[in-house]
Amino acid sequence: MKFLVPLAALAMAILPAAAQHTVTPPCPLRLPLSTVFKGEAKFKQLVQQAEKENWRQLPIGQRTIRVARAMVGTPYVNYTLEVDDRIENPVVNFAGMDCWTYYENALAFARMLRYKPGPYTPQDMLHMIEVERYRGGRCTGGYLSRMHHLEEVFSDNQRRGFATNITPRLPGAQRLYREIHEMTVQWKSYRYLRSNPNLLPEMGRIEAAVSRLPVYHVPKSQVRNIEKYLQDGDVCAITANDNSSYTSHVGMITKINGRAVFTHATSDRDKGRMTIIDCPITDYLYQGSKHAGIVILRPNDLPPSKFWTAPVAER
Repeated sequence: MKFLVPLAALAMAILPAAAQHTVTPPCPLRLPLSTVFKGEAKFKQLVQQAEKENWRQLPIGQRTIRVARAMVGTPYVNYTLEVDDRIENPVVNFAGMDCWTYYENALAFARMLRYKPGPYTPQDMLHMIEVERYRGGRCTGGYLSRMHHLEEVFSDNQRRGFATNITPRLPGAQRLYREIHEMTVQWKSYRYLRSNPNLLPEMGRIEAAVSRLPVYHVPKSQVRNIEKYLQDGDVCAITANDNSSYTSHVGMITKINGRAVFTHATSDRDKGRMTIIDCPITDYLYQGSKHAGIVILRPNDLPPSKFWTAPVAER
Protein backbone atom coordinates (compact mmCIF):
# COMPACT_ATOMS: atom_id res chain seq x y z
CA MET A 1 0.00 0.00 0.00
CA LYS A 2 1.31 3.48 -0.89
CA PHE A 3 0.94 6.48 1.31
CA LEU A 4 2.29 10.02 1.23
CA VAL A 5 4.92 11.01 3.75
CA PRO A 6 6.19 14.60 3.98
CA LEU A 7 9.91 14.53 3.32
CA ALA A 8 10.27 17.27 5.92
CA ALA A 9 9.46 14.67 8.57
CA LEU A 10 12.15 12.40 7.22
CA ALA A 11 14.60 15.27 7.03
CA MET A 12 14.07 16.16 10.69
CA ALA A 13 15.81 12.95 11.70
CA ILE A 14 18.93 13.64 9.68
CA LEU A 15 19.17 17.39 9.27
CA PRO A 16 20.56 19.45 12.14
CA ALA A 17 19.10 22.79 13.06
CA ALA A 18 20.53 25.41 10.74
CA ALA A 19 20.79 29.16 11.04
CA GLN A 20 17.90 30.75 9.17
CA HIS A 21 19.93 32.39 6.45
CA THR A 22 18.81 32.52 2.84
CA VAL A 23 20.30 30.28 0.17
CA THR A 24 20.18 32.29 -3.03
CA PRO A 25 18.62 30.56 -6.06
CA PRO A 26 20.94 29.30 -8.79
CA CYS A 27 21.97 31.66 -11.55
CA PRO A 28 20.94 30.88 -15.13
CA LEU A 29 23.39 28.79 -17.12
CA ARG A 30 25.25 31.40 -19.17
CA LEU A 31 27.72 29.04 -20.86
CA PRO A 32 27.23 25.51 -22.23
CA LEU A 33 27.08 22.84 -19.54
CA SER A 34 29.91 21.00 -21.31
CA THR A 35 32.09 24.09 -20.74
CA VAL A 36 31.33 24.64 -17.07
CA PHE A 37 30.99 21.06 -15.84
CA LYS A 38 33.73 18.48 -16.43
CA GLY A 39 33.89 14.93 -15.10
CA GLU A 40 30.22 13.98 -15.03
CA ALA A 41 31.07 10.25 -14.82
CA LYS A 42 33.05 10.90 -11.62
CA PHE A 43 30.18 12.98 -10.26
CA LYS A 44 27.69 10.16 -10.86
CA GLN A 45 30.08 7.67 -9.26
CA LEU A 46 30.34 9.86 -6.15
CA VAL A 47 26.56 10.21 -5.96
CA GLN A 48 26.13 6.44 -6.12
CA GLN A 49 28.77 5.90 -3.43
CA ALA A 50 27.26 8.60 -1.20
CA GLU A 51 23.79 7.07 -1.43
CA LYS A 52 25.03 3.52 -0.93
CA GLU A 53 27.08 4.45 2.15
CA ASN A 54 24.56 7.00 3.46
CA TRP A 55 27.00 9.89 3.67
CA ARG A 56 24.04 12.23 4.17
CA GLN A 57 23.70 10.98 7.75
CA LEU A 58 27.22 12.11 8.68
CA PRO A 59 28.00 15.49 10.25
CA ILE A 60 29.14 18.09 7.71
CA GLY A 61 32.85 17.74 8.51
CA GLN A 62 32.97 13.96 8.27
CA ARG A 63 30.81 14.07 5.14
CA THR A 64 33.18 16.55 3.49
CA ILE A 65 36.17 14.35 4.24
CA ARG A 66 34.41 11.29 2.77
CA VAL A 67 34.08 13.25 -0.47
CA ALA A 68 37.66 14.52 -0.26
CA ARG A 69 39.01 11.01 0.24
CA ALA A 70 37.01 9.76 -2.74
CA MET A 71 38.72 12.42 -4.89
CA VAL A 72 42.28 11.60 -3.81
CA GLY A 73 44.45 11.01 -6.88
CA THR A 74 42.75 13.64 -9.05
CA PRO A 75 45.41 15.45 -11.13
CA TYR A 76 46.47 18.94 -10.09
CA VAL A 77 45.30 21.44 -12.72
CA ASN A 78 45.37 25.21 -12.33
CA TYR A 79 43.06 27.87 -13.81
CA THR A 80 40.14 25.46 -14.30
CA LEU A 81 37.69 28.30 -13.59
CA GLU A 82 38.99 30.48 -16.43
CA VAL A 83 36.65 29.16 -19.15
CA ASP A 84 35.68 32.29 -21.08
CA ASP A 85 37.00 35.75 -21.88
CA ARG A 86 34.03 37.69 -20.52
CA ILE A 87 31.10 35.59 -19.29
CA GLU A 88 31.29 34.34 -15.71
CA ASN A 89 29.54 31.14 -14.61
CA PRO A 90 30.15 28.74 -11.70
CA VAL A 91 32.48 25.95 -12.81
CA VAL A 92 33.05 22.39 -11.56
CA ASN A 93 35.82 20.13 -12.80
CA PHE A 94 36.14 16.63 -11.34
CA ALA A 95 38.91 15.75 -13.81
CA GLY A 96 41.44 18.28 -12.50
CA MET A 97 41.62 20.48 -9.39
CA ASP A 98 43.84 23.02 -7.73
CA CYS A 99 44.05 23.49 -3.97
CA TRP A 100 41.06 25.83 -3.84
CA THR A 101 38.72 23.85 -6.09
CA TYR A 102 39.57 20.62 -4.23
CA TYR A 103 38.21 21.90 -0.92
CA GLU A 104 35.42 23.74 -2.73
CA ASN A 105 34.23 20.64 -4.62
CA ALA A 106 34.38 18.45 -1.50
CA LEU A 107 32.38 20.94 0.56
CA ALA A 108 29.88 21.68 -2.20
CA PHE A 109 29.16 17.99 -2.78
CA ALA A 110 28.82 17.35 0.96
CA ARG A 111 26.40 20.25 1.35
CA MET A 112 24.38 19.17 -1.68
CA LEU A 113 23.52 15.86 -0.03
CA ARG A 114 21.62 17.60 2.76
CA TYR A 115 20.50 20.73 0.98
CA LYS A 116 18.07 18.83 -1.23
CA PRO A 117 16.99 15.24 -1.93
CA GLY A 118 18.20 13.41 -5.02
CA PRO A 119 18.37 12.70 -7.84
CA TYR A 120 21.36 15.02 -8.15
CA THR A 121 22.40 16.82 -11.31
CA PRO A 122 25.45 18.83 -12.37
CA GLN A 123 23.30 21.94 -11.94
CA ASP A 124 22.84 21.09 -8.24
CA MET A 125 26.60 20.95 -7.80
CA LEU A 126 27.07 24.23 -9.69
CA HIS A 127 24.53 25.85 -7.37
CA MET A 128 26.46 24.77 -4.27
CA ILE A 129 29.65 26.22 -5.77
CA GLU A 130 27.84 29.48 -6.48
CA VAL A 131 26.63 29.72 -2.89
CA GLU A 132 30.19 29.27 -1.59
CA ARG A 133 32.33 31.25 -4.00
CA TYR A 134 30.25 34.21 -5.19
CA ARG A 135 29.74 37.39 -3.23
CA GLY A 136 26.45 37.08 -1.39
CA GLY A 137 25.94 33.71 -3.09
CA ARG A 138 25.07 35.30 -6.46
CA CYS A 139 26.89 34.98 -9.77
CA THR A 140 25.87 38.00 -11.86
CA GLY A 141 27.65 36.87 -15.01
CA GLY A 142 30.49 39.30 -14.28
CA TYR A 143 33.98 38.16 -13.30
CA LEU A 144 34.09 40.38 -10.24
CA SER A 145 31.03 38.74 -8.67
CA ARG A 146 33.34 35.78 -7.98
CA MET A 147 35.45 36.22 -4.85
CA HIS A 148 39.11 35.75 -5.72
CA HIS A 149 40.64 35.94 -2.25
CA LEU A 150 40.13 33.30 0.44
CA GLU A 151 39.92 35.95 3.12
CA GLU A 152 36.85 37.47 1.47
CA VAL A 153 35.27 34.05 0.93
CA PHE A 154 35.73 33.24 4.61
CA SER A 155 34.33 36.61 5.71
CA ASP A 156 31.39 36.52 3.30
CA ASN A 157 30.36 32.98 4.24
CA GLN A 158 30.58 33.76 7.94
CA ARG A 159 28.47 36.88 7.45
CA ARG A 160 25.78 34.74 5.80
CA GLY A 161 25.89 32.16 8.60
CA PHE A 162 27.35 29.38 6.43
CA ALA A 163 30.69 29.05 8.25
CA THR A 164 32.62 30.19 11.31
CA ASN A 165 36.19 31.39 11.23
CA ILE A 166 37.37 29.86 14.51
CA THR A 167 40.94 31.19 14.21
CA PRO A 168 40.61 34.22 16.52
CA ARG A 169 39.44 31.89 19.33
CA LEU A 170 42.38 29.51 19.04
CA PRO A 171 45.27 29.81 21.53
CA GLY A 172 48.16 31.83 20.15
CA ALA A 173 46.17 33.51 17.35
CA GLN A 174 47.60 36.77 16.05
CA ARG A 175 46.22 39.39 13.69
CA LEU A 176 47.89 39.84 10.34
CA TYR A 177 48.23 43.06 8.34
CA ARG A 178 48.77 42.86 4.60
CA GLU A 179 48.50 45.01 1.48
CA ILE A 180 46.81 42.79 -1.09
CA HIS A 181 47.50 43.55 -4.74
CA GLU A 182 48.32 40.21 -6.37
CA MET A 183 45.62 40.29 -9.05
CA THR A 184 46.07 43.94 -9.97
CA VAL A 185 49.84 43.46 -10.30
CA GLN A 186 49.75 40.06 -12.02
CA TRP A 187 46.57 40.74 -14.00
CA LYS A 188 48.01 39.35 -17.24
CA SER A 189 48.04 35.89 -15.63
CA TYR A 190 44.22 35.92 -15.42
CA ARG A 191 42.28 35.33 -18.63
CA TYR A 192 39.32 37.52 -17.74
CA LEU A 193 41.46 40.47 -16.60
CA ARG A 194 43.75 40.13 -19.60
CA SER A 195 40.70 40.29 -21.86
CA ASN A 196 39.04 43.09 -19.86
CA PRO A 197 41.63 45.50 -18.38
CA ASN A 198 38.78 47.90 -17.59
CA LEU A 199 38.01 45.62 -14.62
CA LEU A 200 41.30 46.54 -12.92
CA PRO A 201 40.14 49.69 -11.07
CA GLU A 202 37.29 47.80 -9.39
CA MET A 203 39.59 44.84 -8.68
CA GLY A 204 41.91 47.32 -7.00
CA ARG A 205 39.06 48.50 -4.77
CA ILE A 206 38.20 44.91 -3.92
CA GLU A 207 41.80 44.15 -2.98
CA ALA A 208 41.96 47.28 -0.83
CA ALA A 209 38.83 46.09 1.02
CA VAL A 210 40.37 42.62 1.48
CA SER A 211 43.49 44.26 2.90
CA ARG A 212 41.37 45.86 5.62
CA LEU A 213 39.66 42.63 6.74
CA PRO A 214 40.49 41.48 10.30
CA VAL A 215 42.52 38.36 9.42
CA TYR A 216 43.96 36.22 12.22
CA HIS A 217 46.28 33.23 11.97
CA VAL A 218 47.93 30.77 14.32
CA PRO A 219 51.72 30.97 13.77
CA LYS A 220 53.28 27.65 12.86
CA SER A 221 55.22 27.55 16.13
CA GLN A 222 51.84 27.31 17.91
CA VAL A 223 50.01 24.93 15.56
CA ARG A 224 51.00 21.68 17.31
CA ASN A 225 49.33 23.02 20.45
CA ILE A 226 46.02 23.64 18.69
CA GLU A 227 45.76 20.47 16.56
CA LYS A 228 43.47 19.01 19.23
CA TYR A 229 40.90 21.74 18.53
CA LEU A 230 40.69 20.98 14.80
CA GLN A 231 38.03 18.75 13.25
CA ASP A 232 37.35 16.72 10.14
CA GLY A 233 36.41 19.02 7.28
CA ASP A 234 37.88 22.23 8.68
CA VAL A 235 39.12 24.36 5.81
CA CYS A 236 42.78 25.13 6.48
CA ALA A 237 44.43 28.04 4.69
CA ILE A 238 48.21 28.41 4.86
CA THR A 239 49.37 31.95 5.59
CA ALA A 240 52.43 33.39 3.89
CA ASN A 241 55.39 35.36 5.14
CA ASP A 242 55.05 37.52 2.03
CA ASN A 243 53.48 40.85 3.04
CA SER A 244 51.65 41.14 -0.29
CA SER A 245 49.24 38.29 0.47
CA TYR A 246 47.51 36.70 3.43
CA THR A 247 47.39 33.11 2.22
CA SER A 248 49.26 31.04 -0.36
CA HIS A 249 47.60 27.62 -0.17
CA VAL A 250 44.50 25.87 1.17
CA GLY A 251 43.26 22.38 1.98
CA MET A 252 41.28 20.56 4.64
CA ILE A 253 41.88 18.86 7.95
CA THR A 254 41.21 15.16 8.52
CA LYS A 255 41.83 13.66 11.94
CA ILE A 256 43.95 10.48 11.89
CA ASN A 257 45.21 8.84 15.09
CA GLY A 258 44.68 12.03 17.03
CA ARG A 259 46.63 14.24 14.61
CA ALA A 260 45.25 16.96 12.34
CA VAL A 261 46.37 15.76 8.92
CA PHE A 262 46.43 18.05 5.89
CA THR A 263 44.63 16.91 2.73
CA HIS A 264 45.09 19.12 -0.32
CA ALA A 265 45.78 19.37 -4.03
CA THR A 266 49.50 19.88 -4.48
CA SER A 267 51.53 21.07 -7.45
CA ASP A 268 54.65 19.48 -5.90
CA ARG A 269 56.04 16.93 -8.37
CA ASP A 270 57.58 14.94 -5.52
CA LYS A 271 54.06 14.40 -4.19
CA GLY A 272 52.58 13.45 -7.55
CA ARG A 273 50.93 16.75 -8.58
CA MET A 274 47.52 15.56 -7.42
CA THR A 275 45.05 15.56 -4.54
CA ILE A 276 46.57 13.74 -1.59
CA ILE A 277 46.28 13.04 2.12
CA ASP A 278 49.57 14.46 3.34
CA CYS A 279 51.24 14.65 6.75
CA PRO A 280 50.05 16.35 9.97
CA ILE A 281 49.53 20.05 9.39
CA THR A 282 52.30 20.99 11.84
CA ASP A 283 54.82 18.90 9.91
CA TYR A 284 53.58 20.30 6.62
CA LEU A 285 54.16 23.89 7.76
CA TYR A 286 57.79 23.16 8.59
CA GLN A 287 58.38 21.77 5.10
CA GLY A 288 58.33 25.31 3.67
CA SER A 289 60.10 28.42 4.89
CA LYS A 290 57.40 30.59 3.30
CA HIS A 291 54.68 29.05 5.47
CA ALA A 292 53.78 31.38 8.34
CA GLY A 293 50.80 29.66 9.97
CA ILE A 294 47.17 28.69 9.40
CA VAL A 295 43.65 30.11 9.23
CA ILE A 296 40.79 27.72 10.08
CA LEU A 297 37.26 28.03 8.73
CA ARG A 298 34.59 25.62 9.98
CA PRO A 299 31.75 25.28 7.41
CA ASN A 300 28.10 24.71 8.29
CA ASP A 301 25.37 22.90 6.42
CA LEU A 302 23.00 25.10 4.47
CA PRO A 303 19.36 25.48 5.51
CA PRO A 304 17.43 22.64 3.80
CA SER A 305 15.73 23.49 0.53
CA LYS A 306 11.96 23.55 0.06
CA PHE A 307 12.25 20.25 -1.83
CA TRP A 308 12.54 18.40 1.50
CA THR A 309 8.92 19.36 2.17
CA ALA A 310 7.55 17.80 -1.03
CA PRO A 311 5.39 14.72 -0.43
CA VAL A 312 6.79 11.44 -1.70
CA ALA A 313 5.24 8.03 -2.22
CA GLU A 314 6.62 5.34 0.06
CA ARG A 315 5.73 1.71 0.48
